[in-house]
Amino acid sequence: MILREHYIEQVRPFYESDLIKIITGIRRCGKSVIMEQIINEISLTTDNIIYLNFEDKKVSSNITDSVQLISYVEDHKKDGKCYLFFDEIQTLDGWQDACKTLRLYDYSLFITGSNSKLLSGEFTKELAGRYVAFRVRPFVYKEIAEYCKELGREASVTDYLVWGGFPKRFEFDSFEAQSRYLNDLDDTIVINDLIRRYKIRKESLFRSLVNFILRNNSRIFSASSIRDYIKGEHAECSVNTIMKYIGYLEEAYIIESVKQYSTKTKKELSYYSKIYNADVCFNSIRCMTSRFDITHNLENIVYNELIYMGYRVYVYNNNGKEIDFLATMGAKQYFVQVAYSVAEEKAYQREFKAFNNIDNLSQKIIITNDDIDYSTSVIKHIKLKDFLMMDSL
Repeated sequence: MILREHYIEQVRPFYESDLIKIITGIRRCGKSVIMEQIINEISLTTDNIIYLNFEDKKVSSNITDSVQLISYVEDHKKDGKCYLFFDEIQTLDGWQDACKTLRLYDYSLFITGSNSKLLSGEFTKELAGRYVAFRVRPFVYKEIAEYCKELGREASVTDYLVWGGFPKRFEFDSFEAQSRYLNDLDDTIVINDLIRRYKIRKESLFRSLVNFILRNNSRIFSASSIRDYIKGEHAECSVNTIMKYIGYLEEAYIIESVKQYSTKTKKELSYYSKIYNADVCFNSIRCMTSRFDITHNLENIVYNELIYMGYRVYVYNNNGKEIDFLATMGAKQYFVQVAYSVAEEKAYQREFKAFNNIDNLSQKIIITNDDIDYSTSVIKHIKLKDFLMMDSL
């Protein structure tokens, strides 16, 4: 497995800190591997390390609450500073109490979890200023290229646009094995985990909503518009229920809702959002044919890559014309339009006209899968294959 230095370099300055290091992200995105890589670094200077994986029955059946966890640590630590690594700790009853207690003593504490509730509620309120959080995502293309090189395989951009970047899928040689893995992954983390975790009684309604949302990534929605669609299959479906179920998907890092920024009001519009999948495979495995939704997956991929680069991202309403992204970092801002191709005149005019009335003080960028450079004096064209290897805009 490749060293995921992009994330580790963010955590490294806190190795010796008494701040709780919280590593979050969707299941199977590589959090445990990153934790192992951090352990390997720290083990070069000490063996006073305790690692517990709470998805392992040998652990979860013997340590069932905070008292037992604290007792286990006290029994197994050595003299001096001890480094604690707890994987998927949110499955343990009272994990918050254990963390709050352990951080008071000579421990450096690292935890992972696949639910954003790790970063919400009373736990983080009580620990304000006493933790740092790091979000891990499935592979972006640069990581795929590096890992495929390690495996002696080719990293295809088209493959990435269809099947995404969940790390383990690259270990399987055949399309059939990869497809089975991704479908099983979807059943586990998208459906079964959430139905069980939130005790969802309207299972059929929830499945319909999940399938609709994940098939329609990179589109603007309101809760009421989703409700209107779902009502065709489920008459008893309220806006509150839709919002609640979308919240579950967001809490599990399966989707992200991006607010629309309005030029007229100079603020975010809370009632319309664009929804992006954590990984485009969630769209592709729901396609009945081989006509995959490359156009919307491409926009979704660009969103994921921009977030990985460190940009804050909004959807931009340019006086009624949508610009896919307003990406900001510090004082810099970039208007980014995404299209599969602008080779045809109609597509060229549509995509480039979206930038009308945007002043030239801000960088205007269009990203497409074309090999020809369509840059103008005021709009920079970036070829997709080049964008995917960039560290910043």
